[in-house]
Amino acid sequence: MRCLQANDIDVVVVDNLSTGFERLISAPLEVCDLRDKEGLSDVMRRHKPRAVMHFAARCYVGESVRDPLGYYETNVIGAWNLLSCMKEVRCQTLVMSSTCAVYGVPQSLPIPDDHSRRPISPYGRSKLAVEFLAEDFSRAYGFRVGRLRYFNAAGASQDASIGELHEPETHVIPLVMRATQPGAQPFTIYGTDYDTPDGTCIRDYVHVEDLADAHLLALKRCEDQGGFACNLGTGRGFSVREVISSVERVTGLHVSYRTGDRREGDPPILVSGGRFAGDVLGWRPKRAELDRIVEDAWRFEEAQAQGGKAT
Repeated sequence: MRCLQANDIDVVVVDNLSTGFERLISAPLEVCDLRDKEGLSDVMRRHKPRAVMHFAARCYVGESVRDPLGYYETNVIGAWNLLSCMKEVRCQTLVMSSTCAVYGVPQSLPIPDDHSRRPISPYGRSKLAVEFLAEDFSRAYGFRVGRLRYFNAAGASQDASIGELHEPETHVIPLVMRATQPGAQPFTIYGTDYDTPDGTCIRDYVHVEDLADAHLLALKRCEDQGGFACNLGTGRGFSVREVISSVERVTGLHVSYRTGDRREGDPPILVSGGRFAGDVLGWRPKRAELDRIVEDAWRFEEAQAQGGKAT
């Protein structure tokens, strides 16, 4: 949103505020749930957008295993409604958040843009279903869809006004940082027997401000030349234990942690490969170092602890 506004692009935000915060929104807001097709259709008819960026989804692997119905309802039906309403108002450009979870357990590393898609969790399968929807709308109705397969979004804005505020929190970096505080629950490492150098899962962490830059480039690509699919990651992976070490370096505090069993649906390694984002979009992550990502996330955590709010 802020990246688009900084580039003089008018933005309208559509959000049901179930997990979002109105105070963080600096654009006109329409409170609407994508599962409400009638309400969404009214919003689209009134605003007649030239393009849509679709971020709304449930996105936790473990939760999706416990509640697949909720994931298919929110992710797939919500996307179907959105695409249908776009068709009604003749808006054919969509930049959508997909995920590396569509790949499942990688057959090759780093994961290329054209890797086979074999998701192993309901979350990954629901997002693949949305990709199929978008592909079919492209073939049948001429939609231009940019499918951006995120790796692990992390970090916070440079000014510490926007960061991760989930309830409950499930992302690794915020949970590790919170485990530095007196009396806090220890962080749990889920699985220490993976086939990785230190036995813990390895993930590719990409800074949220780099992701924002990629969306601006993706919008231009879709409008000028049509749809595509690509990975968004740094090409470098860090284990859970390496994240713990980074948090201890950045904060100077000890991380309290314990070990637990593996979680269903977690591949051992997910690291981005592929050349489309760099060679075609011209996207280069500028904030790729893990300590930089942790520094920005920690600054946001400290601001929240001091009662800081976005302005």
